[in-house]
Amino acid sequence: MTTEIKRLIQVRVDKGAAFKRDGYGKKRQLSDSWRKPRGQHNKQREQKKAKGALPKPGFGSPIAVRGMHPSGFFEVLISSLKELEGINPETHAIRIGATVGDRTRAGLQEKALGAGFKVLNARAVKTESKQEKIREPAKETKKDAGKKKKEEKKPAKSKATPAPSKKETKKEKNKPVAKEKKAPVKAKKSAKSEAEPAGTPEKTKAVEPAKSAGKSPKPKTEAAVETKSSAAPKTRAKKKTDSGVNKK
Repeated sequence: MTTEIKRLIQVRVDKGAAFKRDGYGKKRQLSDSWRKPRGQHNKQREQKKAKGALPKPGFGSPIAVRGMHPSGFFEVLISSLKELEGINPETHAIRIGATVGDRTRAGLQEKALGAGFKVLNARAVKTESKQEKIREPAKETKKDAGKKKKEEKKPAKSKATPAPSKKETKKEKNKPVAKEKKAPVKAKKSAKSEAEPAGTPEKTKAVEPAKSAGKSPKPKTEAAVETKSSAAPKTRAKKKTDSGVNKK
């Protein structure tokens, strides 16, 4: 790139202006891509200084540098080897298309660099030969990997003791409690049985001396029955009338 071209590119940079559409900062849906203002009262159309400049002939770049890449070359888009023919590497730079695959890109890039072209979007492409791919072992699928993991886990489960479930733990907790509750019941029964023989001899002792004396129980006479009935007369409940006066 000559000094004259460098100077003209710098003039283009200094002269250039970023033309943005009116109102792009007020609404989110508006981009800054240029649109000509056509409103009757639009301030940008009226060329108010604060509202931004309008594209005019004075903003144009020098003709010698117009459409030139900042690197000093004219850009050419390429997608095949045939398009390289008829291009001068001293004045043109190459940009490989985005839709080009890695295999064709690698061949295009090598040939362009070998011919002395400047590649603007050069990449480091990794290409593997078919033989290397065949030698590589087949990748394990997800199912195979899952089966292997299960096989590895199975022996570990057999060695380890299984953790007791919640139901089993509850049963174990309830079992000793039930035994403890039954034990005091048995003790009470034994205490009652022990208390009964202790009480019986006292009753027999009280009855035995009467039998040994040979005294027969006195027969109850009618006079004794009458005295008892006269001694404890039954009290009758007093009847109450509706007025609340007791009737004798």
